[in-house]
Amino acid sequence: MNAAERIADPVDLFLRLEQLNAIGVALSRETDIERLLEAILVAAKSITNADGGTLYRVTDERTLKFEIMRNDTLGIALGGTTGAAIPYAPIPLYDRDGVPVTSMVAAYAVHHDMSVNITDAYCAEGFDFSGTRNFDAKTGYRSRSFLTVPLKDHESTIIGVLQLLNAKDRVTGAVGPFSDTDLHLAESLASQAAIALTNRLLINRLESLFESLIGLINAAIDDKSPYTSGHCGRVPILTMMLADAVDKCGVGPLRSFTMSERDRHELRIAGLLHDCGKVTTPVHVVDKATKLQTLYDRIHLIDTRFEVIRRDVRLELQAARLRVLQDGNCGSLIDIERNGEARLAGIDADRAFLQKCNIGAEFMHAEEQQRVRDISAKYRWRDADGAEADFLTVDEVENLTIPAGTLTRAERRVINHHIDVTIRMLEALPWPRHLRNVPEYAGGHHERMDGKGYPRGLTRAQMSVQARCMGIADIFEALTAPDRPYKKGKTLSESLAILGRFKLDGHIDPDLFDVFVWEKVYLDYAAKWMDPQQIDAVDLAQIPGYADPPAP
Repeated sequence: MNAAERIADPVDLFLRLEQLNAIGVALSRETDIERLLEAILVAAKSITNADGGTLYRVTDERTLKFEIMRNDTLGIALGGTTGAAIPYAPIPLYDRDGVPVTSMVAAYAVHHDMSVNITDAYCAEGFDFSGTRNFDAKTGYRSRSFLTVPLKDHESTIIGVLQLLNAKDRVTGAVGPFSDTDLHLAESLASQAAIALTNRLLINRLESLFESLIGLINAAIDDKSPYTSGHCGRVPILTMMLADAVDKCGVGPLRSFTMSERDRHELRIAGLLHDCGKVTTPVHVVDKATKLQTLYDRIHLIDTRFEVIRRDVRLELQAARLRVLQDGNCGSLIDIERNGEARLAGIDADRAFLQKCNIGAEFMHAEEQQRVRDISAKYRWRDADGAEADFLTVDEVENLTIPAGTLTRAERRVINHHIDVTIRMLEALPWPRHLRNVPEYAGGHHERMDGKGYPRGLTRAQMSVQARCMGIADIFEALTAPDRPYKKGKTLSESLAILGRFKLDGHIDPDLFDVFVWEKVYLDYAAKWMDPQQIDAVDLAQIPGYADPPAP
């Protein structure tokens, strides 16, 4: 009676069934594809006491790709987490004419949807084991017994092949054939493994699809505005850099903060979606490069009015010159010319001032705002209907006197509304448990530590560390971004000085700002994402609110 026909030892069978059950539980928990594939082969070797084995996956090109290879006697460990590539070409399932290849035992198992148990490869008929013989000749190994089992998913589609080599006696270590028990256990394991692998592949594909949809939304937002292109991508990168720095920092109030891989994935997704509400923000507001810009820059209308005023002044001067010449009073001609030049110079100065105001700045003094109003009252002009009108409309005065930036209060509310939309969009989604914090992380990047932010007026105590990280990342990216329509990207020292003041006035988290500086997150980010001319020398002592790190 050979080994394949022997009645299994009940105790051994019970132990192996328990092992199979434990393996199934372990496989269902594995989330990494490479580790999962490796675990399948290692488990199959263990449960059958095989000396070696190979795991193949069926590819879209209709081949069997080598994924994992192990051989204990030869010390071979290729593929998977080893990082060592398998140097063998995939096994074709069909020849050039589309005829199924069945000479290779692994391909045969696929085409016939059956397990193949070979006692001795050197004596087997109907299969091509020339490659096995060449391998043995080169290594001095003796390949004998083969157990080949297809892996089928829930739709009975074969997705891979498990092949085990040289069954060893658990007591003597002698190589013999695989038993019927080995075959049944390997098939049971293959079934569990295929389910685990299929589920993980499905989850990975769904996650990939989800992230692709996120990328699609961000691409649409960035495509709407060439000026903020890249913002949706840079903020999550900087957020992760800061969160990782906090995770690694062993000093300070946040030294106990840690993140698992799941935590990191959740924060990254939140970062990618932090501005998804901007899909509803009007382009002319997002792209408002100057104070008078709508669908076009209305400063050109004001320039036209100035030209009309200049024309009227020149006509008046010409008329005055004619009267003087007719009266023969040439002495007053000099006064007329001087007066005319002064009036034209004043007009040009007022026009240049309004053009400068239109550009927008970080701060506009009250005196400058009043001068805009004075200019509006100073000149009169006739509109297209011939009616006398104010030089500047009420709307133009409002825009040209914007204290900072290029947006009016109404436009600022439109911009700010994107965070309300973001929160509503994200809270409406049925998030799985490992992503349930995404709305909170993404929705808090405009809040302030003192409760004066928006949209919910949250305080520091009401916010997670992750949301506070995103708040700093959003501000620093905006300060240093070289693609804003209303300003140039600030230098490192300027940006850190502003962040330092934000720390002192309760705008950003003080402990996170300290880690941002201590761990030089700003330098790592600058090296990859800032223009070289922005990267200046930083004197830490000059940063408002800077504090040296405490001793570990």
